[in-house]
Amino acid sequence: MVVARSIVHHNMLKRRFILSCLLAGLGAAHAAQEPAPLPTVAAVDLQRYAGAWYEIALLPNRFQKQCVADTQARYRIDGDRVEVINRCRTAKGEVDRTAGHAKSVEGSANAKLRVTFFWPFYGNYWVLDLDPDYQQVLIGEPGRKYAWVLSRTPQLDEAVLQRLLGRAAELGFDRTAFQRTPQTQPLD
Repeated sequence: MVVARSIVHHNMLKRRFILSCLLAGLGAAHAAQEPAPLPTVAAVDLQRYAGAWYEIALLPNRFQKQCVADTQARYRIDGDRVEVINRCRTAKGEVDRTAGHAKSVEGSANAKLRVTFFWPFYGNYWVLDLDPDYQQVLIGEPGRKYAWVLSRTPQLDEAVLQRLLGRAAELGFDRTAFQRTPQTQPLD
């Protein structure tokens, strides 16, 4: 009887040890899959950032699948938040319009915004690279699933685009997954 209890006890300890090792392994694997922290620019002057931006390239996403060309964003300061209006041309040639708003993340000096088009759901909008003249910008989010290259003009110098895509790659985004957005006809 004592031997039987000892064997049962030994088997329980063995199972617990194996389970502990498996859980520790899963935890380490999960930690290894976590992306590194995503750095942003030091600060963004929202007054200078406001206005029209043209989408030059993006990581494709489900919420823009209807857009085939001429994607634009317009930002306007509205009190303590930023009004956001996104427009694009669909495959049928129609203009799709989505309106929302963004709020600055406290302590981010406006480099991190939380944007909603369908309240109460918010997404991250982080400014990852912004030229000093506020003419080109790289936007992304910490999971590296979404990213955009925007410009104040419908066309962007190829060298500037390649620099921004290179920066995106340095930050852990899949450079090869970016797709260019045709800017064929302004929506203004």
